[in-house]
Amino acid sequence: MLYRHLTEALRAAAAVNPVVTLTGPRQSGKTTLVRALFTEHGYLSLEAPDLRARAIEDPRGFLRQGDRLILDEIQRVPELLSYIQIFVDEHNCPGRFILTGSQNLLLMESVSQTLAGRTALLRLYPLSLPELRESPPIDPLTFDRPGEKSAGPISGNRPLPGGLWETLLDGFYPPVHDRGVPAGEWLGDYFRTYVERDLREVMQVSDLRSFERFVRLAAAHTAQELNLSALAGDVGITQQTAKRWLTALEISFLALTLPPHPATYRKRLRRRPRLHFLDTGLICYLLDIRDAGTLQRHPLRGAIFESFVVSELVKSFAGQRRDPPLYHWRDTSGHEIDILIDTGERIIPVEVKSGQTVAADAVNTLAWWTAIPSNPNQGGVLVHGGTESFNFKGFQVLPWFLR
Repeated sequence: MLYRHLTEALRAAAAVNPVVTLTGPRQSGKTTLVRALFTEHGYLSLEAPDLRARAIEDPRGFLRQGDRLILDEIQRVPELLSYIQIFVDEHNCPGRFILTGSQNLLLMESVSQTLAGRTALLRLYPLSLPELRESPPIDPLTFDRPGEKSAGPISGNRPLPGGLWETLLDGFYPPVHDRGVPAGEWLGDYFRTYVERDLREVMQVSDLRSFERFVRLAAAHTAQELNLSALAGDVGITQQTAKRWLTALEISFLALTLPPHPATYRKRLRRRPRLHFLDTGLICYLLDIRDAGTLQRHPLRGAIFESFVVSELVKSFAGQRRDPPLYHWRDTSGHEIDILIDTGERIIPVEVKSGQTVAADAVNTLAWWTAIPSNPNQGGVLVHGGTESFNFKGFQVLPWFLR
């Protein structure tokens, strides 16, 4: 089992909170992590029909099966949350219940309404690149400060199976790396299970063929401004249906939308969010990209690389138990910044280029953005597909492994 960077935060949360809730996509490693950390807890999976039936019919008796319990896939029986509240109010000891769930918004609504003030909320995504390499986590808040992070060649005890394109092709779901399962086969099974099971139950999607076509078209628009009307038209569904289906992708942690940053700097801005799928292996599967050579030559390789960078930032903030303060910025004249990291004190602009060579004009957009008279932010970061880290025209250039 690879070490997960959320480990210490999870231990710390269980040391002071009676309930800890760990969410994340299916197969991201939630069950493996909590069972490895909380070995003295009893384990009950609500995926099992018999256990689920017992939990529904006799919730009090179900929760008395141990002094400390791991309840896996709690969203399967949300009624249990009210009884958990009663139990922890009667006997408030740290770490009594460890809950896991694979649905974001629906589970969070239930937890926040029922267990407010009683649970810590954490999120586990598929492996980050540093976790895969067994190296320290990256800190996005110091991206533009080279003195506060390591530079030079990638470090770690575990060699990657290949270079950039091989890594992005495989994606970051743990079973692909722990079991040595071919990525294309595993991701195909994963997606079919997700569509045929979760979507029927959670979002009550009846037209699964149209939904699959919607997901594949959405994947082809990763790292682009979201135009739901156009997507809906291409699939042959209503815009309201497209909105619901996009919500399904976000609930399942498969995709997210980066909002435009509210700072205008006296420019007229475009206000559409930017869509990003969160696992590059899944993007490649959905686009029928089956080998690294095809990915490297693919017209969407730059967009896939940009979504990879966004996903790594999202994972790093999740490891700090923070919502990712990530945005994009684009004015009506066509100037755009791929990613803005809002630290609260300053905004770090990040541009992403998939090429291995940094061209002379690679930082022109960063230079233009920081030169806006009403913009107080200085500096910025260029992430490229090469392996070198250096300063270029006042901007920090980082390799694809982000350190």
